[in-house]
Amino acid sequence: MKYHHHSYVSHDPRILPPAGEGLTRSAALPDQVDVLIVGAGPAGMIAAAQLSQFPGVSTRIIDRRPHRLEIGLADGMQKRSLETFNAFGFAQSLMAEACHVTETAFWRPDPVAPDNIRRVSRLDEDPNQISEYPHLTVNHARVLDYFAEFMANAPTRMAPDYGLEFLGMEIMSDGDYPVAVRVAPTAGPQAGQERTIQAKYVIGADGAHSGVRKALGWRLQGESSNHAWGVLDVLAETDFPDIRVKCAIQSKNDGNILLIPREGGFLFRLYVDLGNVTAGDDGAVRRTPVEDTIARAQKILHPYRLDIRHVAWYSVYEVGHRVSERFDDVPQEQCDHRMPRVFITGDAAHTHSAKAGQGTNASMQDGFNLGWKLGHVLEGRSPDTLLSTYSTERQQIGNDLIQQDKRWAAQMAKSPEEFSSQEEFEDAYLQITAFAQGFMTQYAPSMINATPDDGSLAAGFPVGKRFWSAEVMRVADANRRHLGHEATADGRWRFYVFADAALPGQDSATTTLGRWLDESPDSPVRGFTPADLDENAWFDIKVIYQQNHTQIDIGQVPQAFIPRVGPYRLSDYENIYAALPDDDIFERRKISRQGAVVIVRPDQYVAHVLPLSAIDQLTRFLKTFALPQH
Repeated sequence: MKYHHHSYVSHDPRILPPAGEGLTRSAALPDQVDVLIVGAGPAGMIAAAQLSQFPGVSTRIIDRRPHRLEIGLADGMQKRSLETFNAFGFAQSLMAEACHVTETAFWRPDPVAPDNIRRVSRLDEDPNQISEYPHLTVNHARVLDYFAEFMANAPTRMAPDYGLEFLGMEIMSDGDYPVAVRVAPTAGPQAGQERTIQAKYVIGADGAHSGVRKALGWRLQGESSNHAWGVLDVLAETDFPDIRVKCAIQSKNDGNILLIPREGGFLFRLYVDLGNVTAGDDGAVRRTPVEDTIARAQKILHPYRLDIRHVAWYSVYEVGHRVSERFDDVPQEQCDHRMPRVFITGDAAHTHSAKAGQGTNASMQDGFNLGWKLGHVLEGRSPDTLLSTYSTERQQIGNDLIQQDKRWAAQMAKSPEEFSSQEEFEDAYLQITAFAQGFMTQYAPSMINATPDDGSLAAGFPVGKRFWSAEVMRVADANRRHLGHEATADGRWRFYVFADAALPGQDSATTTLGRWLDESPDSPVRGFTPADLDENAWFDIKVIYQQNHTQIDIGQVPQAFIPRVGPYRLSDYENIYAALPDDDIFERRKISRQGAVVIVRPDQYVAHVLPLSAIDQLTRFLKTFALPQH
């Protein structure tokens, strides 16, 4: 965290000074806004939190609920989400209150006494150590609270407007605020009194029954698996030995359970298999009494005792796998000549089973993907063609998610006899887990994603995949840091310059690149950052040297890696890093000893990998998504 560069700070440095919209924010919803977000769930709140970092953008988020969510329906926070939470500054706080899931135990019928279950194996949740963060379970309402705190501390001082219901909208063909949204209070003296808000852009984050999606005329396409599950969060007394471990439990005749330990040390969730849904059921299974679901759970867990003392939450759902035909308002045939104005995210765009833990996690990546893009377009950083990449990128991920979820739901619904071996079930679990953790996403080539290279420059940073952190040494103060953790959700692009073998001050490709970055009118610093802003305001440029930090003379480091910031033009020395002798990032991430430039998007995905000398190629790529600011 960096502060004091404007003046001495004695209060909580996470509370940034108000700026832009934060200086004039009104308690009442204004008649015109740049971005109106409908729905204060995970997708809407992360988009709002990202937009809260753009002081010049007027953003409001509305929700029909009268107040904050109190009981979240999702509980699993996957590792990719924790990486994202770190960028918003609350990963460590959430980890302190959450349950850490490190293993999965597998239980099957005992061959000697088939009516009983026995543990047959355990698996590490992340055997390949693909992330330094854990898998957590926690009430997702707490995640929304943290996003709300981030927004409240942001320059725009944003906060949700609760108790406002979306009624409908109309998209005009022209005008500065072409989307007319009808809303009304849900309670109070003005309840039901309709009014219209004019917006430049609208985000529909209003759930599976999204009014925004329906107003666009899009349908969720897909199917139901005709299988039902009862889900309950409980406090119970039991002698089941793995009650604080994630478990996949298969019984001989009574179905299956997925057991998820919850935060706090006592609460746990049960996904209880209620079997196939018969034709003509007409929703009857969704009215299954909680007592029936508990009785089935007790049979599955036999011979262990399960004495339910309190049910905190209960629901029954039929597994469905559906994705919207579009994630924005532009029909496919008009994509070449019309830019989107309305977007849908989260459950409004895709629905699936809850057991893979993707409802909240995938939804947040939708909102993160979209938030910075809207901010860049509205602040004049990027052309509006950038917005067309949202639907292209996230709809493909939605389709992939549905296919993976179908496989997971089918595996979980199988009886033990349908597997050729226990290893078959475990292998299927590991394959699905890699996707569920959020690390199989790879965006296709576009204006913000280069065509992947052969991997010879930086095989550990594939283009289109998330930037995989590793430890380095910060040269200025000899602090070991996770390089990926240094990136915050501030809307900036990142340029990671992995130096060649030369030391600072020596003639090298790194020195030449540094000089170009600092002096050229085509560089991100001189050509694409307004002159009245800090040099690193829009592009965060870091250098990582191969040598031990004691060999790096900061006085010889190119000025491009020591940006001058704040009204006093103070040098920021904290962008210079060195490889660790005991854990070399160049080896760990397979980075060429000739050096490389790794360009990373504001949402932490690798956009391009280039040789240090490829300045012309870097310039061409920069001009595809950034507008000159001369």
